[in-house]
Amino acid sequence: MRILLTGAAGFIGSAIADTLTAHGHEIVALDALLPQAHGVPPETRHPLVRGDVRDAELVRELLRGVDAVCHQAAMVGHGVDPSDMPDYAAHNDLGTAVLLAAMHETGVRRLVLASSMVVYGEGRYRCAEDGLVRPGQRRAEDLDAGRFEPPCPHCAEPLEPELVPEEAVLDPRSTYAATKLAQEHLAAAWARQTGGEVRALRYHNVYGPWMPNGTPYAGVASLFRSALHRGLAPTVLEDGRQRRDFVHVHDVAVANLAALETSGPPGELDAVNICSGQPRTIGELAESLSLACGGPAPEVVGGARPNDVRHVVADPAKARRVLGFRATVEFADGVREFAEAPLRVGEKQV
Repeated sequence: MRILLTGAAGFIGSAIADTLTAHGHEIVALDALLPQAHGVPPETRHPLVRGDVRDAELVRELLRGVDAVCHQAAMVGHGVDPSDMPDYAAHNDLGTAVLLAAMHETGVRRLVLASSMVVYGEGRYRCAEDGLVRPGQRRAEDLDAGRFEPPCPHCAEPLEPELVPEEAVLDPRSTYAATKLAQEHLAAAWARQTGGEVRALRYHNVYGPWMPNGTPYAGVASLFRSALHRGLAPTVLEDGRQRRDFVHVHDVAVANLAALETSGPPGELDAVNICSGQPRTIGELAESLSLACGGPAPEVVGGARPNDVRHVVADPAKARRVLGFRATVEFADGVREFAEAPLRVGEKQV
């Protein structure tokens, strides 16, 4: 299969490129090499076209003779503040719209889209009295007082977090999250209008070699690792008991391979969680990395970033059913590897 892979030089994109070529597929690799993601441009293991997915003429040219598109290009991460909004919307949503229009014009009908757990907002919660409930945004005064668990919106009693299935309510709570959901909506509209196939892979907390480092867009695993390699203790917000689903980049690449090699339902978007299904806390990640690096113990400092959610852990059942995918890298093994893995050098911050 000949596949256009956008974001091919990125953290996840480069792992996908390796996996696809190892399984006999031909890739057309495209990447804008944004400094927020790459800093120093990386050495790539595959021929790379340096260009922007918003360049319609270039994208149409690259789509000639392509069987499917694997769309990884995006601005990612928590960002800095709302001043990031135009850049996120331009790269993620306009870029996706240009790509979809070019696919329509060139007759390419298969898309695998990198989506994210962030489209869910808070995870899935159950109240002993009220059943499944959707908590509201946590209040600043509660966070300041160290009350981190979201209460039941009906009776204010504590909630029990559960695994999040794909049919859960979507409630993006950051700029990045809003743009990822918009990408899904654009792709769904394209599928309905063209009869095309879209698999939207909702990645959970991806970690592994060549994560971005030293930028405000870096993930928590990279931030912890960077601190430890500077001899500093990882700084853990809230009480460290926030639950997440950490999935290794190798497993994410394998999931993309499976999504490209299996047919999805035509004329609609098929969303699939890409996850381990194993709850881990942020504190547990910090402690495991500290031990693996031989560094200082984490410092739990309280507080929270605006719009951070408390618990998000995914249900992996659909990925097993429709893709035959199951994460294989165990958390302990992945963390030990990550403790010494190379990171991507980010742009210098001032």
